[in-house]
Amino acid sequence: MRIGTRKSVMALAQTSEIARQLTAADPALDVEIVKFETTGDQDQTGKLLDLGGKGGAFVAQIRDAVREGRLEAAMHSLKDMPGNEDTPGLVIGATLTRDPPTDALVVRHGVTLADLRRTRGKGFKIGTNAVRRAAYVRRLFPECEIIHFRGAADTRIRKLDNGEKQRLPEGGEVGPADALVMAQAGLERVGCADRIAHCFSPDEILPAVGQGIVAVECAASDWCTLARLAQIDDPVSRCCAAAEREVLWVLNGHCNSPIAGYAIVEGDDVLLKAAVLDEANDHFIEVTRRGPASRPRELGRAVAFELLAKGAADVIARTRPVSAH
Repeated sequence: MRIGTRKSVMALAQTSEIARQLTAADPALDVEIVKFETTGDQDQTGKLLDLGGKGGAFVAQIRDAVREGRLEAAMHSLKDMPGNEDTPGLVIGATLTRDPPTDALVVRHGVTLADLRRTRGKGFKIGTNAVRRAAYVRRLFPECEIIHFRGAADTRIRKLDNGEKQRLPEGGEVGPADALVMAQAGLERVGCADRIAHCFSPDEILPAVGQGIVAVECAASDWCTLARLAQIDDPVSRCCAAAEREVLWVLNGHCNSPIAGYAIVEGDDVLLKAAVLDEANDHFIEVTRRGPASRPRELGRAVAFELLAKGAADVIARTRPVSAH
């Protein structure tokens, strides 16, 4: 089985875990990891929307290789997979057991969480590329300066430690950063868990849809690969992913839309909280609902419709790039 992946340290760690689980299930299986340098990896400066969104930046080239038969499967971080568009001919064959979905704070030497809280962030520059994280950081530390900060997890930490500035898409530089907000799971995957100064609870920063879940995509008609992937699929992760991604689908959220969503399975139920972040009016539209675990997409749909009833469509439309209208 040939599995395609990005070349980053994190992506290779995730794909190696897929290979480990597959060979544990079938020791006779020969797994080959095929590395891709995607558009989003080549351009560490540009805004993701200008690169075709996360789908265009990180997913499209690997998906094409699966469709063309050059790969049997593709590894994706589920949060990088667009939720507002169909993927003709492809399906998610497996979702691995979810890693921590929460975000974490990483600080440069001499900065502490207590400093940020005491000053409400005044005088500090906090780096992130995500609209969602930026909105929550502004709520937590309202006087901080949010700066555009991109790159692989290990690259971002190196820039933070060395006091390097971040080049901007339109030219110029920002920074250096005093702190970064990053995915906890990503930091753990690249061996940087010791750099976590604070793990934000979902109440502090609601996670991105699918955050912490590794997805394996394959051709919808490749029954052999589907059977193999079924052996490593985690039903709890799949249930949560279905509920969360249905919110994206109904809201037609583009890449980096100000949308957050997080589901947890509790017995026979799923608890889903989703939010649309209206930074222009300093308003968070939030909905929490519970539903049967046997019908996660219906729950996601109900939550999305309630968000729409509260004005979410206008917020998403305002943040959509002109070319996407």
